[in-house]
Amino acid sequence: MPDRRTAIVTGSTSGIGQGVARALAAAGYNLMLNGFGDAAAIEADRAALAADTGMEVAYHGADMSKPDQIADLVTTTETRFGTIDVVVNNAGIQTVAPIEAFPVDRYDLIVAINMSSAFHLTRLTIGQMKARKWGRFVNIASAHGLVASPFKSAYVMAKHGIVGLTKTVALEGAEFGVTANAICPGYVLTPLVQAQIPDTMKARGLTEEQVIRDVLLEAQPTKAFVEVGQIAALAVFLCTDAAAQITGTALPMDGGWTAH
Repeated sequence: MPDRRTAIVTGSTSGIGQGVARALAAAGYNLMLNGFGDAAAIEADRAALAADTGMEVAYHGADMSKPDQIADLVTTTETRFGTIDVVVNNAGIQTVAPIEAFPVDRYDLIVAINMSSAFHLTRLTIGQMKARKWGRFVNIASAHGLVASPFKSAYVMAKHGIVGLTKTVALEGAEFGVTANAICPGYVLTPLVQAQIPDTMKARGLTEEQVIRDVLLEAQPTKAFVEVGQIAALAVFLCTDAAAQITGTALPMDGGWTAH
């Protein structure tokens, strides 16, 4: 791998995105972080990551529901680092509700952040990758990109869309050394998952313990949450030259969920 390739990881101020960003920096990538959160905490994390890895680490607070801010994220990254070699489309939000009661504003926001942002970031970066004959798109989808669950209509739709986008980008990049793959995790105990537990309790009339046991982990034969580090390790591998012939895939990491 040439020195100092650069990765953008969206939604990388917490959860899966943060874990993937840290793993990529440890593997020798400069980073453009992105996400919401306390400004001081984000800066402390950015500085620590740069100090720990010796890589250049920057941050851009683009709202991934806004195409103009996504464009600025790309322009800023190109100006700072020169190239964009890896894009990890990870940003996501969730709302749990029956479809007839699903808040329309939340539907629009979930589709914008979980799906449309990946389209916009891809369309703005794939051209330069094709021109250089190397690039990697790693899209963090979900087991819900392969199968459905009730009360998550917008999320399931968006994650299925991410899998479809991944396949299309893989075909368009195939002769240019550009790969695109989707990682489809089962349940990971991230802030996003923790935040949906109360909504699921309300929607299904369950206790917190029942939601974890009978909803979140019911479909995962291992009966264990997927770990952020496991997802990050797979993401890093997909960015290597050893993974050059892995493209257009939706890779489950779900404790056997989709084996049913």
